[in-house]
Amino acid sequence: MSRLSDMLRTQRFDDYRFYHQSTVNRTLHLISAVIFLGCYALLLADPALAGIVGWLAMLTRQTGHFFFEPNGYDAVNDVSIDYKEAVKVGYNQTRKIILLLVWGSAPIMLYAFPALFGLFDPPAARLDFVHHIGALWLAIGICGGLIRMIQLFVTRDVTTGLVWVFKVLTDPFHNIALYWTSPFKLLRGELLDTGIADADWGNDDAEQALHLT
Repeated sequence: MSRLSDMLRTQRFDDYRFYHQSTVNRTLHLISAVIFLGCYALLLADPALAGIVGWLAMLTRQTGHFFFEPNGYDAVNDVSIDYKEAVKVGYNQTRKIILLLVWGSAPIMLYAFPALFGLFDPPAARLDFVHHIGALWLAIGICGGLIRMIQLFVTRDVTTGLVWVFKVLTDPFHNIALYWTSPFKLLRGELLDTGIADADWGNDDAEQALHLT
């Protein structure tokens, strides 16, 4: 159990220091986390609406990553962007772009094929079309997570894949606890956390561990 806890802490810590230096990004992650909790609450009541809300949360956090997080060489952690992208367990920028392209193509596909080859009943009203989009977006999100988990089973090991899935599912709760002060820092004009490399999450082997995020 201690090993699983250490793996989870390492994944979270490296994700934090490698990909969350921007206070704007952290604030957007806080907003995204709250929206994701709404998605969780809707899953059983209205899965299609949960799919729409979930992707709203996803776009909010990816806006932070793509537009506000520093790119290029990471002087704070003294590593290159290529290194960070190569060792990232979850969705690096290339994988995210592919996933977002699939997400963006879903409404186009449904517009061209309203029943999606028999998967849905033909929409009788515009709201039905939106409902179908939400259901398809939810399926894309779930499949995206499952595909990456299986990839990790093959390329790393089963434990890494399962820990990553647990990390992703609990990220909204962890993000709220971690970033709730970010809006206040942003109001004070603190745009970057340059002291992030000195953060200590209680893992004495953090510097020697392989960075898996």
